[in-house]
Amino acid sequence: MLYMIGLGLGDAKDITVKGLEVVRRCSRVYLETYTSVLTVGKEILEEFYERKLILADREEVEQEADNILKDADISDVAFLVVGDPFGATTHSDLILRATKLGIPYRVIHNASIMNAVGCCGLQLYKFGETVSIVFWTDTWRPESFFDKVKKNRQNGTHTLCLLGKCSAVSLESQGRKIYEPPRYMSVNQAAQQLLEIVQNQRIRGEEPAVTEETLCVGLARVGAEDQKIAAGTLQQMSTVDLGGPLHSLIITGGSLHPLEMEMLSFSESQSIGGL
Repeated sequence: MLYMIGLGLGDAKDITVKGLEVVRRCSRVYLETYTSVLTVGKEILEEFYERKLILADREEVEQEADNILKDADISDVAFLVVGDPFGATTHSDLILRATKLGIPYRVIHNASIMNAVGCCGLQLYKFGETVSIVFWTDTWRPESFFDKVKKNRQNGTHTLCLLGKCSAVSLESQGRKIYEPPRYMSVNQAAQQLLEIVQNQRIRGEEPAVTEETLCVGLARVGAEDQKIAAGTLQQMSTVDLGGPLHSLIITGGSLHPLEMEMLSFSESQSIGGL
């Protein structure tokens, strides 16, 4: 059987009891390494799980999935995902491949940023469509995701922005790409790009759905002991320092419920907006 197992958001101990039991009896255990990251490294996970881990990068999962699924019809294979297994479409594709090969699968869920983001005090049912913000380059500066932010704002719903990861290819060895250590986008970098989009829209004569004064919430290392939350305007977010990755940014959907305002001010945060 193929087991898709969520690891949660913090460290090695965030795996569920059920998930840990499965990991310890599987013949092979893969750790997906490209959609997210825990606060601890591979060695600490191996020590706690009492199993050797095989690292699976994007190329391995998307182009060489047959290697992961090999013999999964006669033995147990685990595929570990930071957060929840369905946090990325690639993982659904792996399940579809297994099904077509007649390999049974089982999913063991865990917390992901999609629900843990409620720790800041904003109510989950008031979130609209989630967007991703990628690193801009000199020649590629996409703004299309901003249409979804605008739609959410019009509907009075919050927007969770998942912040980008950049892994440059340093060289190729025997036909396989070798990646440099990844860079993770911070809340202030995301806010700076958003501010530039706002200015671009004004230059084009458009009325931006978000302004420098729009209330936002920045989150860092949600689920970890050193989790940080900061609330303030988009302009203030462009200079806030929340430390190391992973970061997420929420653009609020306009007027907040009184409970949301109270929870924001109470959340373990360094509120920079004078809530």
